[in-house]
Amino acid sequence: MNATDLHQPKQFAPPSRLIRIKDHVRNHWQLYVMLAPTIIWLITFLYTPMYGLQIAFKDYSLFRGVSGSPWVGFEHFNTLFDNQQFLRALKNTVVISFLSLCFGFPIPILLALMFNEILNQGFKKTAQTIVYLPHFISSVIIAGIVITAFSPSAGIVNTVLEYFGFDSVYFLTRPEWFRPIFIGSSIWQEAGFSSIVFLAAIAGVSPTLYESAVIDGASRWQMMWKITIPSIMSTIIIMLIIRIGNLLEVGFEMIILLYQPATYQTADVINTFIYRQGIQTGNYDLAAAAGLFNAVIAFILVIAANSLAKRYSRTSLW
Repeated sequence: MNATDLHQPKQFAPPSRLIRIKDHVRNHWQLYVMLAPTIIWLITFLYTPMYGLQIAFKDYSLFRGVSGSPWVGFEHFNTLFDNQQFLRALKNTVVISFLSLCFGFPIPILLALMFNEILNQGFKKTAQTIVYLPHFISSVIIAGIVITAFSPSAGIVNTVLEYFGFDSVYFLTRPEWFRPIFIGSSIWQEAGFSSIVFLAAIAGVSPTLYESAVIDGASRWQMMWKITIPSIMSTIIIMLIIRIGNLLEVGFEMIILLYQPATYQTADVINTFIYRQGIQTGNYDLAAAAGLFNAVIAFILVIAANSLAKRYSRTSLW
């Protein structure tokens, strides 16, 4: 070592990534303790059950268990696509989901825009409470209300029809009426609560934009189209991506409560098909194959929707 080396300051190596993580956990351990229950719940109920997905590729037997059942490859998937009931359920799922997206997705946005235009705060809070309330009612009660309303004997719908001279109709046994009733009841139950996200986005719009528009002589309608909607467009796109990801997740509880063999033609969906195969008939391997197919398609839809949103709007989930 020469004299010049003695006068140079020592160079310390930067701490490793693992050390930085340990220091961060040590400094913020309270946050990780609060996060622990959620992580445990996710691992226990979402990730651990994924071990059972392998029965979709096995000839599953309750007595042999998951590990002891023999592998059959893609045999169950071939059976699914040769099963007319599954193909009918897939078609109904796509149709109901597409109609729900077309009619159900814009309504919360419209509600949020209308609530934003109400100046009377008392009336605004009352209206919001009324449209939020159905979300907190059990699906069983909602189904009971729907069944009672469309009852052929004492339902309010048939009472009105008979008042105007029409014959009563048992709507819930008519396949052509199931989709409108299901989609309409779902919108009534969830549209108000779903509008909260868009109301929060509207609340984040800078008031100076509206003040400038008022100075320029813009009307309320023009401010809504030129300021409000463009300002919340990123939120709309994010919610649309999430909705597309859940495109095949039709409301299972409501369909189970409302449908019957007479309406299987238009009411049977993938989730109800899985329920019948897995719970009622005990074909757990076939039900697992149908569920895995549903999950893979949902994953592809999320990736595709996110890619399109990133390409054309520069807004995406990741």
